[in-house]
Amino acid sequence: MSDAAAADALPEETDAVRTALIEWYERDHRAFPWRETDDPYAILVCEVMSQQTQLDRVVDAWEAFLDRWPTVDSLADADRADVVGFWSDQRLGYNNRARYLHEAARQVVSAYDGSFPDSPAELEELMGVGPYTANAVASFAFDAGDAVVDTNVKRVLYRAFDVPDDDEAFEATAGRLMPDGRSRVWNNAIMELGGVACEKTPRCDEADCPWREWCHAYRTGDFTAPDVPTQPEFEGSRRQMRGRVVRALGEHGPLDIDTLGHRVRVDYAPDGDRGRAWLRDLLSDLADDGLVDVDDGDDEGRVRLRR
Repeated sequence: MSDAAAADALPEETDAVRTALIEWYERDHRAFPWRETDDPYAILVCEVMSQQTQLDRVVDAWEAFLDRWPTVDSLADADRADVVGFWSDQRLGYNNRARYLHEAARQVVSAYDGSFPDSPAELEELMGVGPYTANAVASFAFDAGDAVVDTNVKRVLYRAFDVPDDDEAFEATAGRLMPDGRSRVWNNAIMELGGVACEKTPRCDEADCPWREWCHAYRTGDFTAPDVPTQPEFEGSRRQMRGRVVRALGEHGPLDIDTLGHRVRVDYAPDGDRGRAWLRDLLSDLADDGLVDVDDGDDEGRVRLRR
């Protein structure tokens, strides 16, 4: 979708649309603690934690993490096993994100002398920081980002302005709509709109949606939304088992293969389908991710968190 086509998708009163959303957000919005800071380190921690995790669940973990490692320097100096253990204890999922966050902190200290870069392009050079996270940190810490386009924003644009279910169309329309130099308030506001008013089940009137007078869905009653990929079941998943391995090693220290296996699965049987071969395959992935070491000096092997 071209910039001109994006402009055609928007109402003629674009300035009024922008003003209405910002004023709605500034009157009242959910009070998350990371919205009260422009510290790029604290914002990066929040963005990494909130991947695949609801924001209400992130608050306690984020505050506890910053209590323990309050600065990027303190995180860079930490033992990686401690960081991974914290992540597992908080059940934040995908423990390799803890490893990436720790490595990103070391990069900031070693390559940037402890000061975060402020552009999305430079932020994306940090370990585990993709385009969305880089842009979010640039927006919320430095007010220097592009328009954020996440699932909530796509749903808002699709319903409000009848934007096609196409990533290029969403990017172009979001970029055209965001006021210059106001990425911090704008991206917070449009994500808030998707989070409290234009949810899967819309709450247009209850949430006093500021875009009702321009909204295609509100006018037509068609509140369909873009397709969202279904997340795989967590219970019994490889992701869950990886977390159990890390948690067991964090709680009990190094363990031999079979002792670890029985702590990970109640149905663990050394020679069974969910036995040593299965566990070693799981451990191989964790070792490749830099999370564990396996000592094969004896018949069964011994596993420890990597430090």
